[in-house]
Amino acid sequence: MNAALTLRERSEAEASRLPPLLARAEHLAGTVLLGDHGRRRSGMGDDFWQYRPAQLGDSRRMIDHRRSARGDQQFVREREWQIAQSIMLWVDQGASMRFASDKGLPTKADRARLLGLATAILLVRGGERVGLTGTSLPPRRGNAQIVRLAQAWSEDAEADYAPPEHKAMIPHARAVFLSDFLGPLGEVELALTKAADRGVRGVLLQILDPSEEAFPFRGRTIFESVGGTAQHETLKAGDLRDRYLERLARRKDDLARLCRATGWQLGLHHSKDSAQSALLWLYRALDGGVQ
Repeated sequence: MNAALTLRERSEAEASRLPPLLARAEHLAGTVLLGDHGRRRSGMGDDFWQYRPAQLGDSRRMIDHRRSARGDQQFVREREWQIAQSIMLWVDQGASMRFASDKGLPTKADRARLLGLATAILLVRGGERVGLTGTSLPPRRGNAQIVRLAQAWSEDAEADYAPPEHKAMIPHARAVFLSDFLGPLGEVELALTKAADRGVRGVLLQILDPSEEAFPFRGRTIFESVGGTAQHETLKAGDLRDRYLERLARRKDDLARLCRATGWQLGLHHSKDSAQSALLWLYRALDGGVQ
């Protein structure tokens, strides 16, 4: 009976978090005013893209006679490429993401879910299909898919670090991974290598708490993992600072090297900074607009 009550209470708590998360993600997505995502290419579609000079091999019906009448040269009216692509999302739900160094800061998990959902909303509005990595939620269009994503991300994993999902990568799709990437690097390397083998390109956004960058600890300090599986007590926390910062810098370098090798893009976001700026970076990175 107690177990059943605990399960029900947890389910109710998770469900109660859903509407606020959706509302915040909708609001955040609404602050980013951009054109259609991923469509600035010539191809099949209804929307005008550009005029170009007629070339050998162009049929007469491709000529735009109104534009061509302005001069001596003939022009072709090109339309935008409008075949929706699939974007697969992975948001780290491991215990390490539930860390915030101050009550006034969001947890890394909260920021990752907010950014993941707002990104999905923007993509769906642009006509793209979005879903989760793996097989649990294949890419689809529509607002119902946004609700499914929010539900999937409302659950926490028990392990300190949750590995990125690398199964069922859709060939030549795009992907977004949101995490602190402080867990075993081998899992990330495996996921990106498998993705690259299938022509999948994407974006890694590392989300860190400000204290994880600054290491402001001094004197007697007890370090404990969020999941409670590891603990370390020291009387001179300041003595650990240089070694910690060196390891963090090495991790960032490893992630950058991995992204270069697989054709992915790497970004860094601090939970104290604007979620809007991170969302704008993600959106542009998916379009290949930032390096």
